[in-house]
Amino acid sequence: MASQAAKPTVTVLDYGAGNVRSVINALELLGCDVDLVRTAKDVRAAEILVFPGVGCFAAAMDALDELGVLDALRDYLRDKDRPFLGICLGLQLLFASSEESPGREGVGAVDGVVKKLRPPQQVAIPHMGWNEALATKESPLFQPRERYYFVHSFAIDTCDPKWAAAVSDYGGQRFTCAVADGRRAACQFHPEKSGKQGLALLRRFVSLARSTQANLGAVVSGTTTLAPRIIAALDVRTNDQGDLVVTKGDGYDVREKTEGERAVRNLGKPVDLCARYYDEGADEICILNICAFKGEAAGDLPLLGVLRKASERCFVPLTIGGGVRDYTASDGSSVTALDVADAYFRAGADKVGIGSDAVKAAKGYYASTSQKTSIEQIATKYGRQAVVVSLDPRRVWLSDNEDAPSGENGAPAPLVVTHATARGPSGESRCWWRATTSGGRTDEPICAVAVAVAAAALGAGEFMVNCIDCDGKGTGYDIDLLKLVKQSVEVPVIASSGAGQPSHFSDVFKGAHVDAALAAGIFHRREVAISEVKAAVR
Repeated sequence: MASQAAKPTVTVLDYGAGNVRSVINALELLGCDVDLVRTAKDVRAAEILVFPGVGCFAAAMDALDELGVLDALRDYLRDKDRPFLGICLGLQLLFASSEESPGREGVGAVDGVVKKLRPPQQVAIPHMGWNEALATKESPLFQPRERYYFVHSFAIDTCDPKWAAAVSDYGGQRFTCAVADGRRAACQFHPEKSGKQGLALLRRFVSLARSTQANLGAVVSGTTTLAPRIIAALDVRTNDQGDLVVTKGDGYDVREKTEGERAVRNLGKPVDLCARYYDEGADEICILNICAFKGEAAGDLPLLGVLRKASERCFVPLTIGGGVRDYTASDGSSVTALDVADAYFRAGADKVGIGSDAVKAAKGYYASTSQKTSIEQIATKYGRQAVVVSLDPRRVWLSDNEDAPSGENGAPAPLVVTHATARGPSGESRCWWRATTSGGRTDEPICAVAVAVAAAALGAGEFMVNCIDCDGKGTGYDIDLLKLVKQSVEVPVIASSGAGQPSHFSDVFKGAHVDAALAAGIFHRREVAISEVKAAVR
């Protein structure tokens, strides 16, 4: 009885890529002790083994090989009574091979094939967001129908029927999203990032690891749907007193509109707001360090502390943006963009946002420079789904007879549109969108849409499209801009800047076919509730 009452010890197989911190936080919240695998001996001795994975199939297998745990992992998986849970890439690696890395052998514990998603409908890849999982057999682990957070470009195409446990649909393609046999299971989705239902699944897994559990319910039929994502964003910076605060700009101006000294607008403490948005049902939370372009992001201990604490209280995806670039630190050492991303992921981030450095990368792409960009470095290690490019475009108005400037250094000429709703200072209706850097402070001689095309080619997995002209206005998103970006790339697009009421969200999903919509100020000030927005878009 004493051993049964003792806290369960879960061993997490961390091979150095991705946000293992979130898995650890979730397990500790559930009352588990957590150990990390250091050697093959740790795998063999594990009471309960959890294998989270992100990134590239081949890189992950190489890391397992280098860690010297492959044989021990294969031995562990041969026993159906030994508790095991694979997450995301931790599912795919159980198979013999993947189209992602031809010729690279996987763990080979489950018969089946991992292939690139090729949905017959035109949808964004990666498959990213909150989709449903339908159980294909009765299970003590998987509910008959439940919604979880997915982010992946490859999936199980065929699977040994003995293992197949749940399926999902995306763009008209059905794929196996979970497998189970005995106490061994794995899922394509992220339970540690799926809110209360994800935590409930992890709790059931830990219980199943220690005793027999009853099946949850009968199998149901039907198809699954991907929900529109609603993202709460926090612009974070230090105020004039040196405190880290959440602020919000009007056209990117974050200072109060008062006479004399104009203080930085303070809308709350970052961790408390993150926790509030998680409780209110935000699908994701985005923390943007809006002054990181002039600091040392990898050494920003207060911001990294905010991220760690937020990840302990928020079990939905966390994106951190700002300062992801190469720079020379104050001690003279060289810091790469990948070093910054490593620090963010270790602190609890699931995705990193790249802003100014993406414009630099796009310029290099069109000029055919050979230097490996920050986008490529991070996408290679963590997978493209971990790289969010944040665009800060500003409209450039053209008179009726005026042509847009030619592209510089190989970049294409700007795409010009007749704007459906906005007008320039002299009544102009034709415009293009100029890319900016340094938080909108510096205009760049390149079209924002051209930056998106280049960044996608380099490995960006998602775009956050802000619009300086709409920021803080509350009159709606720039649907013309968003349609242009959405039509130019094949990855998910997040609408940002301009939301003032729930209908603005439904308008942008219908009008621009974006994959997610983000807001900040209206949520901070409680002008609109997240629940109101979700009711409007679903």
